[in-house]
Amino acid sequence: MSNFYNSKFVKKQRIKNDLFLERINQKVDELYIKINDKNFSQFVEIIASPRRIFWRNFLGGIARGIGTAIGFSILGALLIYLLRYIVMLNLPVIGAFVKDIWEIVQNEK
Repeated sequence: MSNFYNSKFVKKQRIKNDLFLERINQKVDELYIKINDKNFSQFVEIIASPRRIFWRNFLGGIARGIGTAIGFSILGALLIYLLRYIVMLNLPVIGAFVKDIWEIVQNEK
């Protein structure tokens, strides 16, 4: 039996296992360095505090809402400007349609 443990096959297998374990250790070390570089501890602190999560999400939602409102206002203003330009071109079918829409918008103010 002891002859088997001293065989070339077992020695090769041990060498392969050692190389495999060495590669795993290198990967673990790389992960450790990357986690520390990315301030993982701060991330864990944020997750651990529900109050912090709530306030971050709340403020993020407000910022998204304000951004959406500003963006929609700008796009709406550009659309109205484009429609006014089309009316000034006095295109037969499109111009009359846009003119009707423009009058409706002006009457609503």
